[in-house]
Amino acid sequence: MSPTQIVVLVIVIVVLVAVGIFAWSAMRRRALRDRFGPEYDRAVESQESRAAAERELRDRERRHAELALTPLTPESRERYSSAWEELQVMFVDDPARAVGAADELVTQLVAERGYPTEDYDDQLAHLSVEHARTLGNYRDAHDIHLANERGEASTEQLRQAVVHYRALVADLLGDEPVHAPQTEGPVTDAR
Repeated sequence: MSPTQIVVLVIVIVVLVAVGIFAWSAMRRRALRDRFGPEYDRAVESQESRAAAERELRDRERRHAELALTPLTPESRERYSSAWEELQVMFVDDPARAVGAADELVTQLVAERGYPTEDYDDQLAHLSVEHARTLGNYRDAHDIHLANERGEASTEQLRQAVVHYRALVADLLGDEPVHAPQTEGPVTDAR
Protein backbone atom coordinates (compact mmCIF):
# COMPACT_ATOMS: atom_id res chain seq x y z
CA MET A 1 0.00 0.00 0.00
CA SER A 2 1.23 3.41 -0.85
CA PRO A 3 1.42 6.20 1.76
CA THR A 4 -1.41 8.02 -0.03
CA GLN A 5 -3.66 4.95 0.21
CA ILE A 6 -2.87 4.59 3.92
CA VAL A 7 -3.72 8.25 4.57
CA VAL A 8 -6.98 7.91 2.62
CA LEU A 9 -7.83 4.70 4.50
CA VAL A 10 -7.16 6.36 7.87
CA ILE A 11 -9.30 9.36 6.90
CA VAL A 12 -12.14 7.08 5.79
CA ILE A 13 -11.95 5.13 9.06
CA VAL A 14 -11.95 8.34 11.13
CA VAL A 15 -14.93 9.67 9.17
CA LEU A 16 -16.83 6.39 9.61
CA VAL A 17 -16.13 6.36 13.35
CA ALA A 18 -17.27 9.99 13.63
CA VAL A 19 -20.46 9.24 11.68
CA GLY A 20 -21.09 6.20 13.88
CA ILE A 21 -20.65 8.22 17.08
CA PHE A 22 -22.92 10.95 15.75
CA ALA A 23 -25.61 8.40 14.73
CA TRP A 24 -25.39 6.63 18.10
CA SER A 25 -25.67 9.94 19.94
CA ALA A 26 -28.65 10.99 17.82
CA MET A 27 -30.40 7.68 18.50
CA ARG A 28 -29.87 8.06 22.26
CA ARG A 29 -31.17 11.64 22.12
CA ARG A 30 -34.23 10.55 20.14
CA ALA A 31 -34.91 7.72 22.61
CA LEU A 32 -34.76 10.18 25.52
CA ARG A 33 -37.06 12.63 23.70
CA ASP A 34 -39.55 9.85 22.96
CA ARG A 35 -39.50 8.55 26.52
CA PHE A 36 -39.60 11.89 28.35
CA GLY A 37 -41.58 14.01 25.90
CA PRO A 38 -42.10 17.53 27.31
CA GLU A 39 -39.94 16.64 30.32
CA TYR A 40 -36.94 16.37 27.95
CA ASP A 41 -37.39 19.99 26.87
CA ARG A 42 -37.89 21.08 30.48
CA ALA A 43 -34.65 19.35 31.49
CA VAL A 44 -32.73 20.97 28.63
CA GLU A 45 -34.03 24.42 29.66
CA SER A 46 -33.07 23.90 33.30
CA GLN A 47 -29.55 22.54 32.71
CA GLU A 48 -26.45 24.34 31.49
CA SER A 49 -26.22 22.15 28.38
CA ARG A 50 -28.11 19.52 26.41
CA ALA A 51 -25.50 16.94 27.43
CA ALA A 52 -26.02 17.75 31.12
CA ALA A 53 -29.79 17.44 30.71
CA GLU A 54 -29.42 14.10 28.96
CA ARG A 55 -27.13 12.84 31.74
CA GLU A 56 -29.76 13.90 34.27
CA LEU A 57 -32.50 12.06 32.37
CA ARG A 58 -30.38 8.90 32.06
CA ASP A 59 -29.69 9.15 35.79
CA ARG A 60 -33.44 9.35 36.40
CA GLU A 61 -33.88 6.18 34.35
CA ARG A 62 -31.18 4.44 36.38
CA ARG A 63 -32.70 5.49 39.72
CA HIS A 64 -36.18 4.55 38.49
CA ALA A 65 -34.94 1.07 37.56
CA GLU A 66 -33.86 0.60 41.19
CA LEU A 67 -37.40 1.17 42.49
CA ALA A 68 -39.58 -1.77 43.46
CA LEU A 69 -42.70 -0.62 41.62
CA THR A 70 -45.78 -2.77 41.97
CA PRO A 71 -48.93 -2.81 39.90
CA LEU A 72 -52.13 -2.02 41.68
CA THR A 73 -54.52 -4.82 42.47
CA PRO A 74 -57.95 -4.58 40.86
CA GLU A 75 -59.33 -3.78 44.31
CA SER A 76 -56.88 -0.89 44.75
CA ARG A 77 -57.67 0.43 41.30
CA GLU A 78 -61.38 0.38 42.09
CA ARG A 79 -60.78 2.01 45.50
CA TYR A 80 -58.83 4.88 43.89
CA SER A 81 -61.41 5.26 41.11
CA SER A 82 -64.20 5.46 43.68
CA ALA A 83 -62.22 7.89 45.82
CA TRP A 84 -61.68 10.06 42.74
CA GLU A 85 -65.39 10.10 41.93
CA GLU A 86 -66.17 11.10 45.53
CA LEU A 87 -63.58 13.84 45.32
CA GLN A 88 -65.20 15.28 42.19
CA VAL A 89 -68.55 15.36 43.98
CA MET A 90 -66.87 17.05 46.98
CA PHE A 91 -65.63 19.79 44.65
CA VAL A 92 -69.17 21.12 44.17
CA ASP A 93 -69.56 21.99 47.86
CA ASP A 94 -65.94 22.58 48.91
CA PRO A 95 -63.47 23.18 46.05
CA ALA A 96 -60.57 24.07 48.36
CA ARG A 97 -60.92 20.89 50.40
CA ALA A 98 -61.32 18.83 47.20
CA VAL A 99 -57.97 20.08 45.88
CA GLY A 100 -56.25 19.20 49.15
CA ALA A 101 -57.87 15.78 49.03
CA ALA A 102 -56.76 15.34 45.42
CA ASP A 103 -53.16 16.08 46.36
CA GLU A 104 -53.36 13.57 49.22
CA LEU A 105 -54.96 10.96 46.96
CA VAL A 106 -52.20 11.33 44.37
CA THR A 107 -49.54 11.03 47.08
CA GLN A 108 -51.17 7.85 48.42
CA LEU A 109 -51.50 6.38 44.93
CA VAL A 110 -47.89 7.16 44.07
CA ALA A 111 -46.71 5.64 47.36
CA GLU A 112 -48.76 2.49 46.87
CA ARG A 113 -47.21 2.01 43.43
CA GLY A 114 -43.77 2.18 45.10
CA TYR A 115 -42.58 5.68 44.23
CA PRO A 116 -40.84 7.70 46.94
CA THR A 117 -42.98 10.51 48.35
CA GLU A 118 -40.73 12.14 50.95
CA ASP A 119 -39.27 14.77 48.62
CA TYR A 120 -41.48 16.41 45.96
CA ASP A 121 -38.63 17.02 43.48
CA ASP A 122 -37.39 13.45 43.86
CA GLN A 123 -40.93 12.21 43.36
CA LEU A 124 -41.22 14.24 40.15
CA ALA A 125 -37.92 12.86 38.86
CA HIS A 126 -39.03 9.27 39.44
CA LEU A 127 -42.49 9.84 37.97
CA SER A 128 -40.99 11.49 34.88
CA VAL A 129 -39.60 8.19 33.62
CA GLU A 130 -42.99 6.55 33.05
CA HIS A 131 -45.45 9.44 33.38
CA ALA A 132 -43.71 12.36 31.70
CA ARG A 133 -46.72 13.19 29.52
CA THR A 134 -48.87 14.08 32.55
CA LEU A 135 -46.13 15.41 34.80
CA GLY A 136 -46.74 19.00 33.72
CA ASN A 137 -50.35 18.57 34.85
CA TYR A 138 -49.13 17.35 38.23
CA ARG A 139 -46.74 20.29 38.63
CA ASP A 140 -49.49 22.77 37.76
CA ALA A 141 -52.00 21.09 40.08
CA HIS A 142 -49.52 20.96 42.95
CA ASP A 143 -48.65 24.65 42.48
CA ILE A 144 -52.35 25.51 42.66
CA HIS A 145 -52.67 23.30 45.76
CA LEU A 146 -49.86 25.29 47.43
CA ALA A 147 -51.52 28.58 46.42
CA ASN A 148 -54.78 27.22 47.83
CA GLU A 149 -53.07 26.50 51.15
CA ARG A 150 -52.02 30.17 51.24
CA GLY A 151 -55.59 31.23 50.38
CA GLU A 152 -54.52 32.59 46.99
CA ALA A 153 -56.33 30.27 44.54
CA SER A 154 -59.53 31.20 42.73
CA THR A 155 -62.34 28.71 42.19
CA GLU A 156 -61.39 28.49 38.52
CA GLN A 157 -57.80 27.66 39.47
CA LEU A 158 -59.07 25.02 41.89
CA ARG A 159 -61.21 23.54 39.12
CA GLN A 160 -58.18 23.44 36.84
CA ALA A 161 -56.13 21.74 39.58
CA VAL A 162 -58.71 18.96 39.83
CA VAL A 163 -58.65 18.52 36.06
CA HIS A 164 -54.84 18.31 36.17
CA TYR A 165 -54.85 15.84 39.05
CA ARG A 166 -57.40 13.73 37.17
CA ALA A 167 -55.01 13.41 34.23
CA LEU A 168 -52.24 12.08 36.47
CA VAL A 169 -54.54 9.75 38.38
CA ALA A 170 -55.85 8.31 35.11
CA ASP A 171 -52.28 7.86 33.89
CA LEU A 172 -51.22 6.14 37.13
CA LEU A 173 -54.26 3.86 37.14
CA GLY A 174 -54.10 3.23 33.38
CA ASP A 175 -56.82 2.37 30.88
CA GLU A 176 -58.86 5.51 31.64
CA PRO A 177 -60.37 4.16 34.89
CA VAL A 178 -61.12 7.66 36.16
CA HIS A 179 -64.53 8.67 34.92
CA ALA A 180 -65.29 12.25 34.04
CA PRO A 181 -68.41 13.63 35.70
CA GLN A 182 -71.66 12.67 34.00
CA THR A 183 -73.01 16.22 33.92
CA GLU A 184 -71.60 19.54 32.82
CA GLY A 185 -70.17 20.36 36.23
CA PRO A 186 -67.27 22.39 37.54
CA VAL A 187 -64.57 19.78 36.94
CA THR A 188 -65.12 18.90 33.31
CA ASP A 189 -62.41 19.74 30.84
CA ALA A 190 -62.80 20.79 27.24
CA ARG A 191 -61.55 17.92 25.11
